[in-house]
Formats: sequence, C-alpha cells, structure tokens
Amino acid sequence: MSRNVPVAFLGFALTTGLLIAACGYAHADPAMNFKIFCARCHGQNGHGDGPDASTLSTKPKDFADCSSMAKLTDATIFKAIKDGGAAVGVSSDMPAWSQGLSDNQIKGLVPYVRAFCKK
Repeated sequence: MSRNVPVAFLGFALTTGLLIAACGYAHADPAMNFKIFCARCHGQNGHGDGPDASTLSTKPKDFADCSSMAKLTDATIFKAIKDGGAAVGVSSDMPAWSQGLSDNQIKGLVPYVRAFCKK
C-alpha cells in the first residue's frame, strides 16, 4: 500500500494542476502561487513541512536550508518547478507545474523560494 500513496498523490497533483490551469487560479503574485502550488508540501515558510509532506516518499526540499539552496542554480529550480523533480534528478514526488503555471510565473517563484534562505 505504501507504494500507492505516492502514485495517488501524483495523480492528485496532476489533476489539481490541470484544474488550476483550466480555471485560471495561477496569479502574477509569486507569494500567492507559492501558497496555491507549493505550500501543501513545502510548508508556508518553505521548510518542507507542509500538511501533505508526510504522505510523500521523500521529504520536500527545505528552502530555508541555505547550504542546500546555494548548490542549486536558478535554472535547476525553474526546471524542477516546470518539469518536476525527476527532470532534475530528485524525487518524482515533486510534480511538474507546467500545466498550471506559465514560464513567467515559474520565473517569479525562483527568487521567492530563494528568499526563504535568510543569511
């Protein structure tokens, strides 16, 4: 059954992404997009402790971990959001949001998630 949880979550995430795209829930405001698309797994403060995090096989990225975030290029973060975690060699639990967010909206999320790291 534990193998079905990530599959079920992925199905939920993909369906949600398609519905959001169809209904136009994505915003120009990165904070709102983070809340809608990212916080369920990454948490409101980006620590990887959102309400859905415990259902995943891999803990979501902690954006407040400055040493970990320093290793990621902006292009890698963009690709992970757009094409999903597997596209950048991390967990496939991270869904692709290309159906729910435009490239410009994803570009807006990159500095937003970086801002969780407070040096």
